[in-house]
Amino acid sequence: MARRRSLSSRLRRLSQLDLSERALLLEAAVCLAFARVLLRLAPFPMLASRLGSLVSPAEARTRAVPPADPERAARCARQVGWAVRAAVGNVPFDVVCLPQAIAARVMLQRRGVASVLHFGVAKGRTKALDAHAWLDAAGVEVTGYPIAASFSEIACFI
Repeated sequence: MARRRSLSSRLRRLSQLDLSERALLLEAAVCLAFARVLLRLAPFPMLASRLGSLVSPAEARTRAVPPADPERAARCARQVGWAVRAAVGNVPFDVVCLPQAIAARVMLQRRGVASVLHFGVAKGRTKALDAHAWLDAAGVEVTGYPIAASFSEIACFI
């Protein structure tokens, strides 16, 4: 397991960020905590109804229509991906792929950027199946990448 950075190291790095980056990082931490709590407390069918339309990965709608301003959408997707990954390493709880993807999806929705939340499974080593979730938006791999070749995509939320 990777060693956690000291508090002083974290504060030093945080002080090097500009105000908008700090705000984005804080938003990501709050969204991660919210997603984690929701996944623990809410039945998945209720949560799934809030994630969007469940479709087959083969459906054409999973290949998003290009946004009106693709450069802005891609920049936003990269920033949100950075914030979620940075927050994961600095929150006092473990966050796996699904809450990361949900947090990033919520953040992108708030900014008007469409995304696709993918679900995949692979034959597990210690259990029957391993599951993985990843998110992409505006041609950007936002969370959950790289994806192991052993995973087969089974569903998407658009």
